[in-house]
Amino acid sequence: MTASSSTTAEPEGESAFMRLLGAHFDEARGDRVTGWLEVGADHHQPWGLVHGGVFTAIIETFATIGAYQAVKDRGQLAVGVSNVTDFLRPQREGRLNVVAEPIQQGRTQQLWQVVITRAQDGKAVARGQVRLQNIDASTQT
Repeated sequence: MTASSSTTAEPEGESAFMRLLGAHFDEARGDRVTGWLEVGADHHQPWGLVHGGVFTAIIETFATIGAYQAVKDRGQLAVGVSNVTDFLRPQREGRLNVVAEPIQQGRTQQLWQVVITRAQDGKAVARGQVRLQNIDASTQT
């Protein structure tokens, strides 16, 4: 898939962690990744709200998938080196939409912005920026 092609994507070798997050991908391209997740009690911290780590993990996941799509045809992977997530409003349960788009894509690094919004009213619950390093895939085992 190239940066301009679109497809529905599910991560290869989905782990128990990815199943717990419950991320669903509607499109995964090198210039945009969209999808959603349904949050509830399995995602809560002790006070009944969605744990901030869930938002951080979703943000990194969506950014990494897009960044990988942008460089895979060059024989590269993209790995996160920085994740800054802002938690904007509390959330207990419900469907959340996710949109990830690149701010900058270079030869060696990429910077992606990801916004998580409530499906029912479109209000943002979290946003984040992820910087990723483009690395040679052949050196990874």
